[in-house]
Amino acid sequence: MVSGANQTSLRFVMLDCPLMTTIEKTSAPLAYRMRPRTLEEFVGQEDIVGKGTGLRTAIEKDQLSSAILSGPPGTGKTTLAHVIANVTEAQFVQINAVTSGVKELKAICATAEDMLKNLKQRTVLFVDEIHRFNRGQQDALLPSVENGSVILIGATTQNPYFDVNAALISRSQVVLLKPLSIEDLVLILKSALEDDRGLGGKVKTDDAVLERIAHISNGDARIALNTLELTAMTAGKNITLANAEKILRQKSLRYDKSGEDHYNVISAFIKSMRGSDPDAALLWMYRMLESGEDPRFLFRRMAIFASEDVGNADPRALQMVVSAWQAFELIGMPEGEFFLAHACIYVSQAPKSNAVTRAMGAAKKAIHDSPALEVPNHLRNAPVKGMKQQGYGVDYQYPHNHPGAVVEANYFPVGVQPQSFYEPTERGFEGEVRQRMEQMRKKVRSAPSVRI
Repeated sequence: MVSGANQTSLRFVMLDCPLMTTIEKTSAPLAYRMRPRTLEEFVGQEDIVGKGTGLRTAIEKDQLSSAILSGPPGTGKTTLAHVIANVTEAQFVQINAVTSGVKELKAICATAEDMLKNLKQRTVLFVDEIHRFNRGQQDALLPSVENGSVILIGATTQNPYFDVNAALISRSQVVLLKPLSIEDLVLILKSALEDDRGLGGKVKTDDAVLERIAHISNGDARIALNTLELTAMTAGKNITLANAEKILRQKSLRYDKSGEDHYNVISAFIKSMRGSDPDAALLWMYRMLESGEDPRFLFRRMAIFASEDVGNADPRALQMVVSAWQAFELIGMPEGEFFLAHACIYVSQAPKSNAVTRAMGAAKKAIHDSPALEVPNHLRNAPVKGMKQQGYGVDYQYPHNHPGAVVEANYFPVGVQPQSFYEPTERGFEGEVRQRMEQMRKKVRSAPSVRI
């Protein structure tokens, strides 16, 4: 039998009845009212839940295993969980990771084990925002997920491989949902216009308006439906593109400055510059700017890039970025955008070399691989006469007293053979640097190894 205490906990976290109340039909937001109830009503994500896919077949046959649904907001994660709730014969429980603790999780799992043992009924547990669970909370789910008494459906807007325990990931299917296409969003909006749960045919508009709403929604069905509802409330029963534009002034860009979107977009920005595509780099840079990114963060990334990816192939790149940054600090926004664009275009089109980066790594490796790295006598400081008598600095040759300011000498630590850490490329200014260094190394390295 299922214990009374566990029955109470289970009722507390039960998913609301999928049949909407009269109040919900009239006062709930359009996005809530239009939530699909079946797989046939579900729009988009064809490669995941289209006919013949593994996930759809598992849902239809009620043979679902644990899964982590990951994707941007408004792409159907919670909707898919509600569809599962409507078709499964298993007990369906929904909780939110923000408000649920370990005690509640343990009670749900205990009830699930009782139901499987005594009633032969499985429990599907839907955890919204599962990435907000700490390690202890996630660990509390493991035994029940592993023994099969709980089928876990977790939803997250974050990268599950970063924010969900590896143990849960290994026991679940990771399903990646993508932003909805313009065509998918238009189809959803048309359904909302006609469906009795939506606007019921009382509002008229054309495809141009729907495509405009879809375009500014950034693949998010919730934003699209909420925008349609707001536009209908403001513009009346006949929405034209002209009066809709008063509402649709700015595209809603998905960009979380502390989340995965931030790192994905800055990665695209840097890789576009590294790939010598200033046009793509400008696009990603302005996406960040218009989403509220601090311009100084962009200057910092370009300053790093100027040394890491351009280096001595164009030594002026770092000067350009620093000068543009200084000009920005003097002028500020909005005119400061000129300096951002100037620096972005310059470093993007500059010849590329990571020779400086490779030299840094090689030098650090040599330090870790070498012995004591003792300074040889001829390179030591000899500020007093007694030290010179002991040989400190005696054999040192002052380069400026020799032709070309280059002498045969070994500048490496005692017992360490001269090595070439910095290997210039043939690109840009480094081509000249390479020729000069080859000549210098031939002369300098002809000196014998240093010994004491």
